Amino acid sequence: MAAACVNNNNNALIVIVITLFLIITLSSSSMAGSNFNQQVDITWGDGRGKILNSGKILTLSLDRASGSGFQSKNEYLYGKIDMQIKLVPGNSAGTVTAYYLRSDGISWDEIDFEFLGNLSGDPYVVHTNVYTQGKGGREQQFYLWFDPTANLHTYSILWNPAHIVFYIDGRPIREFKNLEGVGVPYPKNQPMKLYSSLWNADDWATRGGLVKTDWSQAPFTASFKNLKANGCVWSNGVSSCNLSSSNSSNNSWLSQQLDSNGQRKLKWVQKNYMIYNYCSDINRFPQGLPLECTLRTT
Repeated sequence: MAAACVNNNNNALIVIVITLFLIITLSSSSMAGSNFNQQVDITWGDGRGKILNSGKILTLSLDRASGSGFQSKNEYLYGKIDMQIKLVPGNSAGTVTAYYLRSDGISWDEIDFEFLGNLSGDPYVVHTNVYTQGKGGREQQFYLWFDPTANLHTYSILWNPAHIVFYIDGRPIREFKNLEGVGVPYPKNQPMKLYSSLWNADDWATRGGLVKTDWSQAPFTASFKNLKANGCVWSNGVSSCNLSSSNSSNNSWLSQQLDSNGQRKLKWVQKNYMIYNYCSDINRFPQGLPLECTLRTT
């Protein structure tokens, strides 16, 4: 009987030890996956950018003297990037919170989310753009169907060989397809880093610059959490991905498409919340709309 009790106690102890080990391991993995200390460098702002809570939270601040920003340690040639962001609350007119991928050089590629602040009670404008070889001009702008200053929301960029998709809380808002076959440049050769910044742009950001930044409201602060960068890391001219195995579970995003449900969600956002589309701006392009617009694919 005593031996049985000892065995039972030992078994219970083993179960407890294994359980604690799993909890610690899973917690460590989760923390490692979203630890800003390991993922990014704060690159400017003189202390206005801060990494807090053991790397779980990052804040950027803006005052009259300066804004702030950070960039990823890695650069990617294709990727799926997710970030939770809580935008500047209150009177944010004149401020811009930017979240984007960009390559180096004078003929750079870039995939932009920019959040244009507004007066208290007026909606943020979500400004998106795609640059290829240094040329942008592909703006689409949206209002949001929620208050982006009340809670964290997830903003995502999917960039794979077939298309670029902008998501908010898992809902696609914009798709830019790879139409190189018909002569539309597509970003595919230049690795990009992830950047984010909070800065003053009151010469254009709010109502075309009519509303200026109210510095009595400073400092303005945006918060970031849970950066998930699932991408092909580019290092010394070599990609971490095997593009021929894009259907593996780790790289499924490399071949990810918008299914019929995704297309419905995309059309819902564009019907109800899009406020500007370069593909509809015939006054801006008197010589004719850009080629991708005529194909009705963006």
